[in-house]
Amino acid sequence: MKNVLTIAAVVLSMVFTQEISAQEFSGLDISPADIASYPSSGRVSDKKIRVIYSRPQLKGRSLAELAPAGKVWRTGANEATEITFYEDVTVGGTPIKAGTYALFTIPDANSWTIILNNNLNQWGAFSYDDSADAARIQAKASEDSKSLEAFSIAFKEMDGGADMVLGWGSTRVTVPIKFSM
Repeated sequence: MKNVLTIAAVVLSMVFTQEISAQEFSGLDISPADIASYPSSGRVSDKKIRVIYSRPQLKGRSLAELAPAGKVWRTGANEATEITFYEDVTVGGTPIKAGTYALFTIPDANSWTIILNNNLNQWGAFSYDDSADAARIQAKASEDSKSLEAFSIAFKEMDGGADMVLGWGSTRVTVPIKFSM
């Protein structure tokens, strides 16, 4: 009887160990998630803005292929990009209440439409609904001599606020943000 219990315990232990070690983990995302914030120094806990987004790569493709002019783009990859304002701000002259918004864009040659949308938890722009837009803002687009392989978002401190800069390939889109005083 003692041997039967020992054998049963060993068999159960082997089955349990196999189930644990058989767990599948997905590989690394080809468009890794990133966070941009302002202020951007990593040790500041009192952030004013945070953007959570994924960083697609050009991989020999053009920006026009991946974010076509005149069409709503998720402003990154995978889940729709989310931007959080921790206080009321003015974005491109438009007052915006503190809160979290999905960030979409409509690319164009000289300016991009920046869209702050109230529907969160969206995959890409597939279920984008313009009736949930909190604001649409025009932002200046320009060209840079340096090309970025991965889509990137950064903040540049300005008097009374910060410019949020979207960059991919040689395109740079500058979105002015002013803070309440």
